[in-house]
Amino acid sequence: KKSEQELKDEEMELFTKYYMEWKGGKKSDNISYANIPRFYYRLPAEDEVLLQKLREESRAVFLQRKSRELLDNEELQNLWFLLDKHQTSPLIGEEAMINYENFLKVGEKAGPKCKQFFTAKIFAKLLHNDPYGRISIMQFFNYVMRKG
Repeated sequence: KKSEQELKDEEMELFTKYYMEWKGGKKSDNISYANIPRFYYRLPAEDEVLLQKLREESRAVFLQRKSRELLDNEELQNLWFLLDKHQTSPLIGEEAMINYENFLKVGEKAGPKCKQFFTAKIFAKLLHNDPYGRISIMQFFNYVMRKG
C-alpha cells in the first residue's frame, strides 16, 4: 500500500501534467487543433488607418451583397401573383392554400432570389393540420417578407 504522502504526490503530479496540457504548456498530440479556424480578430486601433479603411470597405461590400439578396417590391409582387395563380382547391374559409407540387412550380418560376425559400424544410415548417397537406399562401408570403 502507498502512504498518504505518496498518494498526495502522485495526485499533484497528475494534476500538474493535465493542467500543463490544458494550459498549453505541452503541445497536444492531437493534430485537429491545428485545423481550427481563427474566428476572432481584434478591432484596428485608431492609429491603424489602413486597417480601419479595410474594415470599413469590407463591411460596405458585405452590406451591399446582402442588400442585393433582398427581394424588391416588384419581385415581391411577382411572387404574390405566382402564389395566387397556383393556389390549390378547396378553399378553407377565405384562406388561399397551396400544395407541395404547386409550391415547387412557383419556386421554379419565381427567380433565383426566391429559390432559398422553396425548400421542403420551409414547407414542412409552415404545414399545420391541413387535411390536404397544404400551407397557407399568406403565411408563406409573410415568412418570405420576414426572412428575406
